[in-house]
Amino acid sequence: MTFIQMLEEAQRRNRSMLCVGLDPEPARFPGAMRGDPGKIYDFCARIVDATAGLVIAFKPQIAYFAAHRAELQLEQLMQHIRRVAPQVPVILDAKRGDIGSTAEQYAREAFERYGADAVTLSPFMGFDSIEPYLKREGKGAFLLCRTSNKGGDDLQNQRLASVDGQPLLYEHVARLAQGPWNLNGQLGLVVGATYPAEIERVRQVAPTLPLLIPGVGAQGGDAAATVKAGWRPDGPIVVNSSRAILYASAGEDFPAAAAREAEHTRAALQAARG
Repeated sequence: MTFIQMLEEAQRRNRSMLCVGLDPEPARFPGAMRGDPGKIYDFCARIVDATAGLVIAFKPQIAYFAAHRAELQLEQLMQHIRRVAPQVPVILDAKRGDIGSTAEQYAREAFERYGADAVTLSPFMGFDSIEPYLKREGKGAFLLCRTSNKGGDDLQNQRLASVDGQPLLYEHVARLAQGPWNLNGQLGLVVGATYPAEIERVRQVAPTLPLLIPGVGAQGGDAAATVKAGWRPDGPIVVNSSRAILYASAGEDFPAAAAREAEHTRAALQAARG
């Protein structure tokens, strides 16, 4: 299946719009694991096992692995997800953004080394920084559009001179992704849950693209407002929560606590959908 088909199937099978972000911080691990980077795989694998039936996707953030020289543990984790949850797509959160042969190597890293189904990208360098990823048949790419951080206003909320009026930069990115850049139907957009009005605007511009929406949970994004703004029958949303689920308990019961928090968030998202 293509990435989009995997998303649709996981949404149906698990009745979910929830994505669990895998951002391992050894200093926050429970019990005997605490402070041990060698336990990154063990911690994340137990989270995956506990939540695999509750999610539309998993999203490992590559920096949390690379900072601890844990890339091999990330490879192990990707293989583990394939074994225990083959129906759940994996989005590698890498936010790459380069051109030419460098972009080709980043695409190879994401899709061959790690076996990701999709990757997050920065579109700032234009279409030739995106195109190498689109050559990978069936794979997906989420472009940063309107991010949840305060500094996103510095660029994303600036107006452009254009024959179509004066769109905001994030609106322009959404139009490109919905239109000329989306050669094989592989693109989606990253839009932060902390800006529900702007999620709704992105959805107006890009009615059918999947939206990856971080910021629910520890960052304070409202689940109901997020779903109301972004979900459409033919436009899936992937609502990410990381820390609130990963660190729901500091004890040995952390997998069960993660499952309870994931179940609670999934239910809130489904209720908002109606």
